[in-house]
Amino acid sequence: MTHELLLLRHAKSDWSVDMDDFSRPLKKRGRRAAKQIGRWLHEQHLTPNTILSSPAVRALATAQRVCKQLNIDESSIICDPRLYEADALTLLEVLKISCDTKRVLLIGHNPGLENLLLKLITHSVPLSINGKCLPTAALAQLTFEGDWAELTPGCATLVTLIRPDSFPG
Repeated sequence: MTHELLLLRHAKSDWSVDMDDFSRPLKKRGRRAAKQIGRWLHEQHLTPNTILSSPAVRALATAQRVCKQLNIDESSIICDPRLYEADALTLLEVLKISCDTKRVLLIGHNPGLENLLLKLITHSVPLSINGKCLPTAALAQLTFEGDWAELTPGCATLVTLIRPDSFPG
């Protein structure tokens, strides 16, 4: 059976506020980008069956804005503390033990999310202007065959990579 994994890096956070890293909110640009990603997912008929999010304020706010565009109740977001500052191996383990649906949206942070993407696929990904595969609010759509427990390095195919600069305005 084919499964889909949607990797979404949280949208742009506001560094101008004097807060700890976990509590940083989204910047106006980030709120707009999260909404655009949610709208794009809706237009592409890519509604996730499971939504896993880091509990950090910026990640959860990104998840909530995406859900609003997809007409999904925010209560369906699963906040997993293991996703905050997780490395690629931790993210992979969370996916293996937490998922049992066809399409999963994982909202998290770099460098773990980007490293997971590069670990799951076998080819390189073109970098953005700032030299990252997954700048803030970037979404990677991957597919793989088998169950979530069988998610291993090199098993996935990158279908689409959407970055905030893909959208007008």
